[in-house]
Formats: sequence, structure tokens, C-alpha cells
Amino acid sequence: MGLGVDIRSKIARRAAKEIQSGMIVNLGIGIPSLVANFIERDAVMIQAENGILGIGPSPEAGQEDENLCNAGGYPVTSVKGASYFDSSIAFGMIRNGYIDLTILGALQVSEKGDLANWIVPGKRVPGMGGAMELAQKAKKVIVLMNHVNKNGEPKIVTQCSLPLTSKQCVSMIITERAVISVTKWGLLLTDVMEPYSIEEVIKSTGAPLRLSKKIERIS
Repeated sequence: MGLGVDIRSKIARRAAKEIQSGMIVNLGIGIPSLVANFIERDAVMIQAENGILGIGPSPEAGQEDENLCNAGGYPVTSVKGASYFDSSIAFGMIRNGYIDLTILGALQVSEKGDLANWIVPGKRVPGMGGAMELAQKAKKVIVLMNHVNKNGEPKIVTQCSLPLTSKQCVSMIITERAVISVTKWGLLLTDVMEPYSIEEVIKSTGAPLRLSKKIERIS
């Protein structure tokens, strides 16, 4: 089941709060790409695997530059100081650990922070893209995704049943229902998205949840 524009934007807006001034950030396709529209910090540079450093908000309709897109092929704008290079340099930045934060989509995340986001067995895909390098080498990984799949089954699980992209790499999960931190003591529920309740979040999560002393409500 897909998420509406307003809900996707709510998730992206919450994720943008995790971005600090001076960071180099890589955004995955889908909901993560919307985060660029909500960044309010100074000197943040968004990087893409196709060779851009300095992506700005999405362009207004009719103002797209046909020569400027992100790694998913969607139109983007650039900010002051942006630079362009080939994919080998872009991946060199990733593999050498220059990405402070990557925000990715996922099919499943385990309670230990294992990430499965590149393939569903039996379905054809063009490849895993930069997900494996980003998950391995970025200093911090945040996942944005639906809380459950189209069949209503939890995507946050005790152990991933889908092929892994990387082990123990995810530090935070943000869904349309909640914000959950991955800690060495297990999953910690810190925020609940309206109109959901804590009980509904727990019921729709396939792994044990600890509750933060103060749980924020996000409208």
C-alpha cells in the first residue's frame, strides 16, 4: 500500500531534523528524495551517485532542467557552491567514508539494524545501485519506509527474511507511524505519528520495542 503525498512529506520533514549543519548527505530514491525540500540547516551538501554535490529542493513544475537530475533520474535543483563529477568520483566519496548521513528506503529492517532493501526474490531489478556501499560506508544510516507491507505484515522484524544489503548498519527508522532508534539494547520507540497510538505501533511492529521515557507526538 502506497503512502499519500502528505504522509510522505511528514516522514521526510521529520527525517530532515536529523541533518546537521556542515553534513554531506546522500538521499535514496522515493521518500528519502523528498528530504531535500525540508532542510533548514546551513552548509548542508546533498550528494548523489550520478555525480552531484549540492542538490537543492525539487524544481517547480515547468522549471525543470533536463540536464540536472538525481541518481533516480528525477529533476533536481542545485545550491550555491554545487559541483559536478563522474560516477567513479561519486562512488569514491562514498567508499572512502565522506558521507556523514545516508537516508534510504527499505523492504525490511531487523531489530539489530540489518538492512534489506535491494531485491525481492523472484522479481527482476536493475541492480542494487549504491545501497550496499552507502549502508557500509556512510557514518550514519536512517531508513524511511512504510511500517507494514502491502499485505499488512511488519517491515520491522526480529530477523530479515529478504536478502540483506548490509548488517547492523541502520541507526534510525522513520515510518508513517513512528520513529524508532536502533540501540545496542534493542529498538527504542521515541516518536509516534498521529493518528496512531503507542499500542498500534507496538502491534504493527514485528520485533520487541522499548519505550522512551518521553515519547514525542508528531501531528
